Amino acid sequence: MLRHLLPVAIRRPFARYSHAVEVPAGARLLLVSGQLGISAQDDIPESAEAQADLCFAALAACLAEADMGVADIVRLNAYVTDRAHMAGYMAARDRFIADPPPASTLMIVSGFTRPEFKVEVEALAARRD
Repeated sequence: MLRHLLPVAIRRPFARYSHAVEVPAGARLLLVSGQLGISAQDDIPESAEAQADLCFAALAACLAEADMGVADIVRLNAYVTDRAHMAGYMAARDRFIADPPPASTLMIVSGFTRPEFKVEVEALAARRD
């Protein structure tokens, strides 16, 4: 259903993501708000990787609620508060995403609503039923 594009005319991706993903006409879209690294019990782990794992678990729960799965993710937008958190985020992301990988953007931001948050991830998913 989804078509992952890696045009030969441009540089290969820096990490595990697709340059573009085409969504066919008639597909359902799911837009998932940014998920922070906090558990249902309000626990916030110290490490960026553990926070990212919680972000991806929350994304998975949203996908499941819409009868979708990880393979339906078209795009991830992720935000970390420091370059030092990129490796932990990317390790968690690579454990979570399907093959072929979605389109993806990772940005370094100055912070979130609470200073203990280090990672936030949002997603766009599509599925033709």
